[in-house]
Amino acid sequence: MITVKPNCIGCGKCVPVCPFGALSLKDGKIVVSSACTMCGACIKECPVQALEMPVKTSTAKDLSAYKGVWIYVETIIDCGKEIVRPVSLELLSKGRELAGILNEDLCAVVISEDATKLHDEISSYGTNKIYSVSDAGYKDYNTAAYSAVVVNLIEKYKPSMILYPSTYEGRDVSPRVAAEVFCGLTADCTALSIKEGNLVQTRPAFGGNIMADILCPEHRPQMATVRPNVMKKAEPNADNKAEIIEEKIAVSKEAVKIKIIKRHVAKVCKMDNLDQAEVVISGGRGMKNKEGFKMLNDLADTLGGSVGASRAAIDMGLIPKKAQVGQSGVTVSPKVYIACGISGAVQHLVGMENSDTVIAVNKDPQAPIFNACKIGLVGDANQVIPKIIEGVEKKQK
Repeated sequence: MITVKPNCIGCGKCVPVCPFGALSLKDGKIVVSSACTMCGACIKECPVQALEMPVKTSTAKDLSAYKGVWIYVETIIDCGKEIVRPVSLELLSKGRELAGILNEDLCAVVISEDATKLHDEISSYGTNKIYSVSDAGYKDYNTAAYSAVVVNLIEKYKPSMILYPSTYEGRDVSPRVAAEVFCGLTADCTALSIKEGNLVQTRPAFGGNIMADILCPEHRPQMATVRPNVMKKAEPNADNKAEIIEEKIAVSKEAVKIKIIKRHVAKVCKMDNLDQAEVVISGGRGMKNKEGFKMLNDLADTLGGSVGASRAAIDMGLIPKKAQVGQSGVTVSPKVYIACGISGAVQHLVGMENSDTVIAVNKDPQAPIFNACKIGLVGDANQVIPKIIEGVEKKQK
């Protein structure tokens, strides 16, 4: 935590600027509590420079041995066939860019009952090496088993960074790995870049009011999870052939203790496929009631799309939580995104800013959503949407 030097005059100017309430005055001196995150806001405010960051005494770790941009490849079962989850292909595309900047190899880690059938597709996204682990014990995802494999590979090959999908599996395995190898992990990144050889991990903070750039300059590997539909997927190149490194890693004893007794696959509805839809029609507070969302469903049926919502509409109980688009919901990147009665708060924009074409309908001409759209219609969405449906139906005839 922040250190208070003897020359503190107890003026108290630093107390109100601390965003975490970690500073207080006691007996005419500043006291720092455990709530301090060392953000440094108080240091700039002190008129006598009585506050300072703690002095680092540890020696710098040699990171020169850590090379390679790794992507944790997640698979799913689609129509009875195991395929690479699309977000993993998005991460391979971004990883190719980052590896090029660092002049390092792009590597994929794939764990499956039979990973060999996935090699060609993974290789086609510019992958240099594939660390392939196949075993009957890896047929179903298991936290202990999969994390043990990743830790084993990290200790053996020493990557400079690992990117995971921000999915149920990625969010489950990545913190376990981070704890095992004693490194940091940044969750739900919306942008990745390189600065002075370090991975700049950008994510929303303070409720989406700011975008924080997070770096991990003293530990390796650097690790982050990235939401689906945040990174653009590149065009595959079937001519690219990655080096296949097959690793024989037995299922850990801890993982063997866990057995899947029964599997239930829930029926998928349109809301569950929001992140895959090519057309998304989202409603906000301006839709007013459930009848307003019925109109959006009619428009979605007409265009072959799915219905989403802003947090305001969710809080009003107009539509289930699973339909929420935004920072605390689903991230989408459809060809067409239609925002109806949505003001355009930063928290919502984070979830749809990568859409190809954004169309906004709002009666407030000053609404922030108009700064993020390609086509803007000023008017009450409850009056505009029926006319759009009518026009689309006429054109389809």
